[in-house]
Amino acid sequence: MRAAPRVTCTEMDPSDRNVPEDEIERLRQALDAETERRLQVQKQLERANADFEGFVSIAAHHLRESLRDVAANSQLIAETHAGRLDTEADLWLGRIRGGVARMQSLLTDIVEYAVTDTSPRQPARTDMEAVLRLAMEKQLNDENAAVTHDPLPVVMGDSEILTRVLKHLIGNALKYGGTPHPRVHISARRENLEWVFSVQDHGSGIDPAFRDRIFGVFKRLHGKEYPGTGLGLAFCKKAVEWHGGRIWVESTPGEGSTFYFTLPPAGET
Repeated sequence: MRAAPRVTCTEMDPSDRNVPEDEIERLRQALDAETERRLQVQKQLERANADFEGFVSIAAHHLRESLRDVAANSQLIAETHAGRLDTEADLWLGRIRGGVARMQSLLTDIVEYAVTDTSPRQPARTDMEAVLRLAMEKQLNDENAAVTHDPLPVVMGDSEILTRVLKHLIGNALKYGGTPHPRVHISARRENLEWVFSVQDHGSGIDPAFRDRIFGVFKRLHGKEYPGTGLGLAFCKKAVEWHGGRIWVESTPGEGSTFYFTLPPAGET
């Protein structure tokens, strides 16, 4: 019979096992200094975000005020000189009012996009059924449109931001529905540690070459035949990523598109 192997245990030298007190103190001081530095950086970022959000809001307020003056005066000219202006003048006034409306919409979307991740928000338990109801209230009433949905879960998120996300995605689906009776369906499925939401339409679809481009700032695939500022999907991407999620689109030209985005389940991070 083979003898069992011998196991030799060598006692560690205390000088190798223990870190000197002065080294421990040095490390502690270095950790305290690094913690303080990070706290100062965090405070600076919070102040910078607050200043930026305030600047954007004030600038937008003054720009809107000027736009209201332009719109009011152009309307006053049209009413005061009704019947005395030629067709060309009426056309110019109409273009002024249309430009004002587009600029007002653009300002709203710029503010929405700019302050998405600067406000001191904290995710909370959010019922996506309630979020969908709020999003639908913000849509234009279209008796020809049909928006259906499966049961939606409770997630960790910001209700206001997620309402805007669904508003933009549903609005896009209706806008590019491609038929007089657009249909949109919203659903969700659980995959591992996240919920995957989908917003499906049956419109004209998106060329695969542009699937990533559409999430860029001011990136639009269509001209002025469709209203929009080019910021809606960019906002959705920024908002979903603020929640720690992802957003993407799958589409077949001529058959429609499905936008997907992920969110963390309630009670999990």
